[in-house]
Amino acid sequence: MAGTVARPRLELADIVRAQGDAYARQHRLVPVQHRALRAIGACRTVALGGYRETCDRCGAVRMRYRSCGNRHCPKCQTLTKERWLAARKADLLPIPYFHVVFTLPHDLNALAQGNPRVIYALLFRAAADTLLAFGRDPRHLGGTIGITAILHTWGQALTQHLHLHCLVTGGALAADGPRWIPGRSSFLFPVRALSTVFRAKYLAGLRRAFDAGQLTFAGSTTPLADRRAFTSFLSQLRAIDWVVYAKRPFAGSEQVLDYLGRYTHRVALSNDRLVDHRDGHVWFRWKDYADHDRVKVMTLKADEFLRRFLLHVVPRGFMRIRHFGLLANRTRRATLRQCRDLLRQSPPAEARPESVAVLLHRLTGVDLFRCPVCGEGRLQITAHVVHGPVPPDTS
Repeated sequence: MAGTVARPRLELADIVRAQGDAYARQHRLVPVQHRALRAIGACRTVALGGYRETCDRCGAVRMRYRSCGNRHCPKCQTLTKERWLAARKADLLPIPYFHVVFTLPHDLNALAQGNPRVIYALLFRAAADTLLAFGRDPRHLGGTIGITAILHTWGQALTQHLHLHCLVTGGALAADGPRWIPGRSSFLFPVRALSTVFRAKYLAGLRRAFDAGQLTFAGSTTPLADRRAFTSFLSQLRAIDWVVYAKRPFAGSEQVLDYLGRYTHRVALSNDRLVDHRDGHVWFRWKDYADHDRVKVMTLKADEFLRRFLLHVVPRGFMRIRHFGLLANRTRRATLRQCRDLLRQSPPAEARPESVAVLLHRLTGVDLFRCPVCGEGRLQITAHVVHGPVPPDTS
């Protein structure tokens, strides 16, 4: 009996190549969304160019095409994430770390679609300012804490769910002199108080953005261009509870790195969640948190699937990962050195950047240059392929 041929794994790129052009013609997209679709569809194809490799033992030939490097592409984040984690490992202090999540009400979703840069930046600023204020309060720590904040804009069903994951130091550098102030091992700050302050800071920032003319209004948000309507909108937002959630502290540095690896370079949908694509529909797995975290399969029309995915393409150049307090980029090196001295931690060994081949071998055990045919020869580059009309984009 003839053996069955394994079906190639479905990827987001397959759906984009099949449906992306038609979707782009029928819908109004901003340039960064066009670039994301083009990059994902072209990733690791002849459109981006590459090179031909030949085995020095058996003569087998393999074509290898370049990755798009776009941060919304599911195939291009693993190596970026691993290199980022290697750099962050040197920043870890021998202290507890906490995971705090700040979530925006869904009432802001429509405004965010037309003003992503303003709405997202305010989320970073309000959350960081709230945590830093609590850290400096002598009733809590009385010093400067460190924060790494990571923006996520999606829920499991690809709908808008704007929230910020924050990794926070369980201790602070004293403001009155070279002294480390340890935090409590199981408790950071009261979340209800965090929520109240976060809401006030965010809405104050939103009012300033309106007064400065930084917001645009269209579609369902058009009425908010009127000052009285916008003031009423802010009052409605002030009347509801805003969600701030604090998880249990991490058990050690390895758990911290595992957390960072799961959250930092994640895209809205990974390829392993895709189930099928046919007849103009897409099937994908999602976790229903409202039903005891059960994994289910959702079916969407391809147009709706792409619409939801493109909701999470962030503005070009917008930083989805930011650092505050002890970890602020301008002062990070000197501040961390001072913290290590106070905590009697040895300085980290200088890590050398790994090549793609070495990194891939460490992660998967795959030798990038071993011939897949004879298993003994080494692949050598014997020709370069000039890329086609679609240029790579790193947005």
